[in-house]
Amino acid sequence: MSDQRIPFSRLQEVLCSILIQNQFSQERATLSARLFAQSSLDGVPSHGLNRFLHYLSYIKKGLIQPNAIPKVIDRFGSLERWDGGLGPGNINAHLAMDKAIHLAKNTGIGAVALQNTNHWMRAGNYGWQAVDQGCIGICFTNTKPNMPAWGGSEPKLGNNPLVVAIPRKNGPIVLDMAMSQFAYGKMAIYEKEGENMPYDAGFDQQGNLTKSPNEIIENELAMPIGLWKGAGLSLMLDMLAAILSGGQATHEIGKSGEEYGLSQVFVALEPSILGLGEWMDTKTERIIEDLKQSKTFDKEKKVRHPGEQTLRVRQENLVHGIPVDIDIWNQIVKILE
Repeated sequence: MSDQRIPFSRLQEVLCSILIQNQFSQERATLSARLFAQSSLDGVPSHGLNRFLHYLSYIKKGLIQPNAIPKVIDRFGSLERWDGGLGPGNINAHLAMDKAIHLAKNTGIGAVALQNTNHWMRAGNYGWQAVDQGCIGICFTNTKPNMPAWGGSEPKLGNNPLVVAIPRKNGPIVLDMAMSQFAYGKMAIYEKEGENMPYDAGFDQQGNLTKSPNEIIENELAMPIGLWKGAGLSLMLDMLAAILSGGQATHEIGKSGEEYGLSQVFVALEPSILGLGEWMDTKTERIIEDLKQSKTFDKEKKVRHPGEQTLRVRQENLVHGIPVDIDIWNQIVKILE
């Protein structure tokens, strides 16, 4: 990949202008553009700038409704069920986590189950959104079928990303992971570069393990994390998302061949209301201190906690600009010409 660095403000400005051309209001274009740019800023271009053209293609197909406003369907104490109206996935997800945080600030815990929404792009954005408000955040989504059941020879499960985020004074802990060994966005980067994945990442059509991103993407046979354990966890996340939201499950999403009409769940917990406060800070710090004291096979390296690199990468990219794939960037800029 030939990289070029672009200022964060420039990236947001360009994406926002294109979204306004595509029926977005100024406010919604600004939010959606910021979430795309934030992903690339934090070192996750696979779910930031690299997915923007795909996002536009879904708008042109009518699968994403630019100005659809989510509506509440039911309320059950701290749980609310919403209909996303096939609106932009990142805007809907940001709203859903915001609602969950608002509930948590009043009762200690809030949960929003969202049906009929779209791909939320980078899952970690909504974990960071929760910890920035001092809340523990948990969220997950289903996807179209793109992973086999354990022992299966066809895509039946989604790679259903999961986020768990815990606030911490010395840097939040934010786990953002798909149920596949590698996210499809990451495999797309390797495919574009004509490189194999560093580890086995899926199966070929004969059921053999392969590092070929092209073969895995074409057959949608990504390898579950933890093998059969990841396959099982994927199934349970799909079931929870569909049951709690009243929306579609993975096998229903896959019928059209497109990925839209997803189901998601957002949970926020307010530590101070739950009596955790300073005790949680102390406990969390001790856990991380113990982790960081781990011996390593490579004496020059230290173990890291989830999200540890993000703040460093974010600061570096704010100072020097965000690395962008120049081919993709040129295609996007050309839209405005």
